Amino acid sequence: MAGPRRLLGQVLKDLGLVHEGQVQEALMVQRERQGRLGELLVELGHLDEAGLARGLAAQAGLDFVDLATVTPDAAAIARIDAGTARAFGVLPLRIDGGVLTVALGDPLNVSVLPDLGFTAGMEVHGVVADEARLKSALDAAYRDDGGPGRGKLQELVAELSREGAKFDLEDKAAMASAAPVVKLLNYILYQAIRDKASDIHLEPFEAEFKMRYRVDGVLYELEAPPPHLAVALISRVKVMADLDIAETRLPQDGRIELTVGGKPVDLRVSTLPTMFGESCVMRVLDRSVVSLDLGNLGFADHERVDLERLLTLPHGIVLVTGPTGSGKTTTLYAMLNEVNREDVKVITVEDPVEYDLEGIVQIPVNDDIGVTYARVLRTILRQDPDVILVGEIRDRETAQTAIEASLTGHLVFSTLHTNDAPSAIARLIDIGVEPFLLTATVQAVVAQRLVRRICDRCRVEYEPSDDVLHELGLRREDVGDARFARGQGCDACNFTGYRGRMALGEILVLDERLRTAILDAASTGELTRIARETGMRTLRAAGLRAIHDRVTTVDEVLRETIHETV
Repeated sequence: MAGPRRLLGQVLKDLGLVHEGQVQEALMVQRERQGRLGELLVELGHLDEAGLARGLAAQAGLDFVDLATVTPDAAAIARIDAGTARAFGVLPLRIDGGVLTVALGDPLNVSVLPDLGFTAGMEVHGVVADEARLKSALDAAYRDDGGPGRGKLQELVAELSREGAKFDLEDKAAMASAAPVVKLLNYILYQAIRDKASDIHLEPFEAEFKMRYRVDGVLYELEAPPPHLAVALISRVKVMADLDIAETRLPQDGRIELTVGGKPVDLRVSTLPTMFGESCVMRVLDRSVVSLDLGNLGFADHERVDLERLLTLPHGIVLVTGPTGSGKTTTLYAMLNEVNREDVKVITVEDPVEYDLEGIVQIPVNDDIGVTYARVLRTILRQDPDVILVGEIRDRETAQTAIEASLTGHLVFSTLHTNDAPSAIARLIDIGVEPFLLTATVQAVVAQRLVRRICDRCRVEYEPSDDVLHELGLRREDVGDARFARGQGCDACNFTGYRGRMALGEILVLDERLRTAILDAASTGELTRIARETGMRTLRAAGLRAIHDRVTTVDEVLRETIHETV
């Protein structure tokens, strides 16, 4: 049986890379603001990246290789295709005695070795290399595959189409393990993650099979194999997600963990039976794409100040509202990151837990065994939290429990599905919350939408026409000499003109006037009018500000917001 894992600080000292004083300094910094010991030693200048990689390798019981002194063998490179190598973050180095040696940027990534052995058709041994050098070595080894990837994808689809004739369509396990299937799926995953896709869709229809992925909220179609080979690709996904490939009549949910470019990426897998086979959607949860920093979400300065002020409340409920995919969870996580300190205990109840936040206790909901929002919420009040996140208020029971938590001195964050901030009040009353309890506990409602940012590389300015201004509800004198912007399209943004997304926010802070109106059963329209009079900026106003700042386009704002009629 393996012994206990050695502490990294001790390993680095044994290798002579740091001394005790430097380790103690890093530990002191770690106590103040969290972080990994190795990364803190690098940040403090006591250790370089190569030294950290050497220490992590020794800690994991693996050999370290300096890629500056090693040239990968062509035979080894040929064993692992570019999509697989990049998706798993490995570099094939050599083949000795039927064993393929690959370099890993992350020693904790050894779980991919069995899958690689499956793909390569031989035993695979891992060694550890410096992550930065591994990335450049990967680019050099697979130079021909580093472009846009459309030609490579077509090539892999053609290979699968040719080989597909040899498949036994009844043997799903054999199809899922076939080399062309594995290579194509790995390449799709790599390309989607490289392009910062949020979802990957595999959809069978009667006469075609569609492969699409969503980038910045918009779906793009990929080259797809013939429809009879959909089963092979979806079976491969189910194998990777540890789902039952024989069960095609019931929906299934699973998870795939990958390391891409040295960064961990989670894929949440959902399969659903349809008329023509199983539809499969993979939600990509990549922490390197999502910025959990309030300053980077796109909110205006005054909106960010308002959000930070909400974090200092001693108790109460703060709601974030918007449709599915509007970034509610990301905003809440960014807010929790702001309060995640040594002297604050934060507990979340989520369905599911999307990102692992260090220093925060996160609890997944499981309705099948009775682990519901309301039941967990009642229990965690005995865990002495300061701040609580409830993933979503879905019913009266959850709302009542959140209110009780607030009334007993806790700050509670949660989400609702409403179109704007004032509508959240009507929604809570509709599910059974008494108005007097609502006014006593709800402190603020934040409504938000996501709009695409104009690509920095191809942004051009233009003077808006009268028609454009009319669509926005503006007159020529309202904008003066202001110029708008749009993206022309370039390689950096896949010729879309957009790159990344930002949040538009509408923050409703409940004051005495609004509370009185709620108790008087005021309509949503009346609440909106009062809120605007007391300083609330609407989603459309936030969109107009972003247009004037030339960070998004008229089309995006018109698509995501409505003109105010109040």
